[in-house]
Amino acid sequence: MSRYSRHIARYLAISHYLDDEFIEDLFLCAPLHDIGKIAIPDKILLKPGRLTNAEFSEMKKHTTYGKNIIEKALANLQIEGKSFSQILYNIVFYHHENWDGSGYPGQLAGKNIPLEARIIRVADVYDALTSERPYKKAWSRSEALEYLQAESGALFDPQCVEAAVACADLFKTIKTEFSDK
Repeated sequence: MSRYSRHIARYLAISHYLDDEFIEDLFLCAPLHDIGKIAIPDKILLKPGRLTNAEFSEMKKHTTYGKNIIEKALANLQIEGKSFSQILYNIVFYHHENWDGSGYPGQLAGKNIPLEARIIRVADVYDALTSERPYKKAWSRSEALEYLQAESGALFDPQCVEAAVACADLFKTIKTEFSDK
């Protein structure tokens, strides 16, 4: 997922004035996006079927749990002011915000969502859709890209979706290289 994120960021680099440091920080911080899930009970995390409303409400708390973990870790290590600190915070806390404001935890919309979180949102969903999970089979690359395009402007930043589509061949290479099979 971090490699997908890096390609999306590279595609957006010129239009969004992203430098190499931002792109590398995004790449390095991306794997921690779901760190808050360590506080979610396994019976919810590993449930093979659909989550109940109560279970989904608990699952949604992983962004807040993650934010708290990151804040404490950065403070304990005294690195709150490092270049990657805000990027990490934004990725962990905001990666489930939707472009249309229907996401969580803050119902942020559009460009009020930090760019790094918008990038991670697209990369994470693409990765989740194209990966097998206890509760679903993997989707094909084309099905995942079609879904991203269908939800562009609603769930996802249209420019991030455009970047993912433009990077489809690179995504295929990544999926092949890092396949579990």
